[in-house]
Amino acid sequence: MTTMPPVADDSARLAAFEARIAADESIEPKDWMPERYRAQLIRMMSQHAHSEVVGMLPEGNWITRAPSLRRKMILLAKVQDEGGHGLYIYCGTETLGVDRHDLVQQLLDGKAKYSSIFNYPTLSWADMGAIGWLVDGAAIVNQTMLAKASYGPYARAMVRICKEENFHKKQGYEIMATLARGTSAQKAMAQESLNRWWWPSLMMFGPHDKDSSNSDELMRWGIKRKSNDELRQRFINLTVAQVQAIDLTVPDPDLRFDEATGNWLTGPIDWDEFWRVVKGNGPCNSERLGARRNAHAEGRWVREAAVAFAEKQQRDNREATEKQQMGTPLGDGASA
Repeated sequence: MTTMPPVADDSARLAAFEARIAADESIEPKDWMPERYRAQLIRMMSQHAHSEVVGMLPEGNWITRAPSLRRKMILLAKVQDEGGHGLYIYCGTETLGVDRHDLVQQLLDGKAKYSSIFNYPTLSWADMGAIGWLVDGAAIVNQTMLAKASYGPYARAMVRICKEENFHKKQGYEIMATLARGTSAQKAMAQESLNRWWWPSLMMFGPHDKDSSNSDELMRWGIKRKSNDELRQRFINLTVAQVQAIDLTVPDPDLRFDEATGNWLTGPIDWDEFWRVVKGNGPCNSERLGARRNAHAEGRWVREAAVAFAEKQQRDNREATEKQQMGTPLGDGASA
């Protein structure tokens, strides 16, 4: 009878894992990790990947309507970047033992979440500026912290993504600054866009810490380094000065500067609106999922062709290897 080697007690492995987190070590795919840690990463990373891909849609419908060739080229590059970010993060998620196709199917089935910000419509060209400046600006505040996450593949993906997001933010702010110093109609367009995107951008960081079911655990394991409220406050402090610099107005009559803390304090966020959008009842939820489902269906032939090509390459390589192992037959007239 074969005796199986003793398995380390889960409590001991958990203690060792917690010690590594406390020592600020990076957790890698082949390292032991609690199933809850793995599940939280899969949930968070897949939601992030979905957000990058769905986030292409609000801007994509303005590519053909960009006001100049330069703006069109920049917007094309930005939308392409977002698709690449989704792929980076899907790849990172697969290191946790899941298949990206299953994750994508969860999105298409409406079972997976993505950032609520992308369920708002883009009504004017100024929205391209507001998204780049506010939405990508909020993403940078969040993702620079994720670049220090305890899970190595996620942290490393964030390093490259943050560099590209900085470009996105700068081009968005440039659009808004250009409009703000343009005609009165252009400045009004910029202000109207800021009015619509300000509050959803603050909601991007998630509910208040006391109302978040995941923040404490994510921070304890070093997946998140700052809480929702801390990140939101940092974004507000950075952005208010940027709004003032281009002579626009933050759409919050309760906004005030607190001398004691050095923070800009806002009025109350409409969390009822946030939860409506998260639960699928936002202005563009059905439109966004419909567009993704159509794209997935229309792209089926591309996926099938890619699989067929990969299989052909494998066959060709296998046959070439077999021929090399057997030796090349001698031709007519050749001497042995």
